[in-house]
Amino acid sequence: MLLDVTQTAETPAGPAKAPTPDSAPAPAPTPRRRPRIHRAWFVAAVTFVTIIGAAAFASLPGLLIEPLNKEFDWSRGEIGFAVSVNLALYGLTAPFAAALMDRFGIRRVVAVALTVIATGSALTVVMTAAWQMVLYWGVLVGLGTGSMALAFAATVTDRWFVARRGLVTGILTAAGASGQLVFLPLLSWLVANHGWRPASITVAMSALVVVPFVWLLLRDHPADVGLPAYGSEEFKPKPPPVTGAARRAVTVLFEAARTGPFWLLAGTFAICGASTNGLIKTHFIPAAHDHGMQITAAASLLAVIGVFDIIGTIASGWLTDRFDARRLLAVYYALRGVSLLFLPMLLVQGGADVRPPMLFFIVFYGLDWVATVPPTIALCREYYGADSAIVFGWVLASHQIGAGVVAFAGGLVRDLTGSYNAVWYASGALCAAALMALLIRSRTKAGPADAVDAINVT
Repeated sequence: MLLDVTQTAETPAGPAKAPTPDSAPAPAPTPRRRPRIHRAWFVAAVTFVTIIGAAAFASLPGLLIEPLNKEFDWSRGEIGFAVSVNLALYGLTAPFAAALMDRFGIRRVVAVALTVIATGSALTVVMTAAWQMVLYWGVLVGLGTGSMALAFAATVTDRWFVARRGLVTGILTAAGASGQLVFLPLLSWLVANHGWRPASITVAMSALVVVPFVWLLLRDHPADVGLPAYGSEEFKPKPPPVTGAARRAVTVLFEAARTGPFWLLAGTFAICGASTNGLIKTHFIPAAHDHGMQITAAASLLAVIGVFDIIGTIASGWLTDRFDARRLLAVYYALRGVSLLFLPMLLVQGGADVRPPMLFFIVFYGLDWVATVPPTIALCREYYGADSAIVFGWVLASHQIGAGVVAFAGGLVRDLTGSYNAVWYASGALCAAALMALLIRSRTKAGPADAVDAINVT
């Protein structure tokens, strides 16, 4: 049976006490018999589908640059600025979203976020000035997507799973790539044959379609269905809503900012965002088009990245359960940096054709696209415990700020030099700086007392 969600965290898990004259008794939560397939896997499946439905927005910016430039004569820098606002707000909203989920529940926050995404995307079809793109696509879609960013996946994983957390994190992270795989070919075909407006409407509709699934099937906590978390023998009642969501998010930030691992994780993840969402997702399609490749062909290559991103991210989650997350991050960033240094040459040699070396880059880069997420979340969980989802939200904010800087800078460099080459080389070199992940000391090896001293930087 469903549990009384007004039950407080201080209520004993044992038998209910007799009522007192001053208060009516609250029924004590009682665990249900554990089903053959744990409900956590159904929640993870709904979360996966939800992230896929919202992923269409991430597929569109790279497809819009050329059409908007031709129709409105907006520079790539102006369009890139709107994308950068979107990416930055996506990140800055994430930690507050994690706190809001603790206050109002996952289901309500995600349903509202999807509605805001649909509204912003639909309004873009009537825009006539660049500032309107900043408002509709940058602000509205940015706030909506940030409210159900990777912190959504982290919150679901932390609440519903004790075992298999790395694997589930990898699967949910790969959902974004799956959405890219589903939507990129369709959206590129729509842009090429019917213009960019039908593509924007498709993004809006895809977000709205998912709302009923979220509302009817998603549950906030294992206690809502009378079960312990997957992999745990202990049944825990649902904690009360946490008030002061914004204050809590800021408080957690100030506490985490006093520790070294936070800055190292934020720095590496900023480089991750700069070299993926800000660079490839935003500028690969127009860069390939500069060398004669059709937009639909370039979009198909990004979709292929999505295919191998799924494989790489799930594999990364599996590896994170078994190997040192710090070393995994160092390997991922080093390989990404090397691959980016070769991209300008591949674009020149390929021209309008998709040749085997370019396909090799796409496969290689796809395996590494967001493989960094499971070990980053694992390190947040290792150091920050119950606050890890909010801390990861702030780390994600640095990811999106890095992405936003490169989304704008890439367009600006292209306007000034007529080429993206400087951006590819700079991003490849920047990935070398992400080897700072190796500087994060292992809390397990240091011991509880020593670890606090090792990470305190004040």
